Amino acid sequence: MKAYYSVAASIAVLGLAACDAPAPSTEPGQPAVGSSSDLSAFEGARAGQAEMGIQNLGFEPIRSEGLTTFWFNRDTGACARITTADGRYSDVTMLPAEDC
Repeated sequence: MKAYYSVAASIAVLGLAACDAPAPSTEPGQPAVGSSSDLSAFEGARAGQAEMGIQNLGFEPIRSEGLTTFWFNRDTGACARITTADGRYSDVTMLPAEDC
């Protein structure tokens, strides 16, 4: 009987630990990945599908150099360099604001 209570207590603790995890955005138009200050979660995403999500997070394209686009969020000062290859974001790197 003692083992049963130990297992039950462990399950309860694990259930509460899950409450600390941030929930995905539920705001309409907001993507389930990324944030207004970090786009690194978009790495590997299909470029055509992810672009609207990046814009919905407040980013705008500032300049392009070949297959690389620099995105800037004026509200947060976040800057991202995103390179596209084979229709996907092959590299997403967050940079200092002055790089945008």
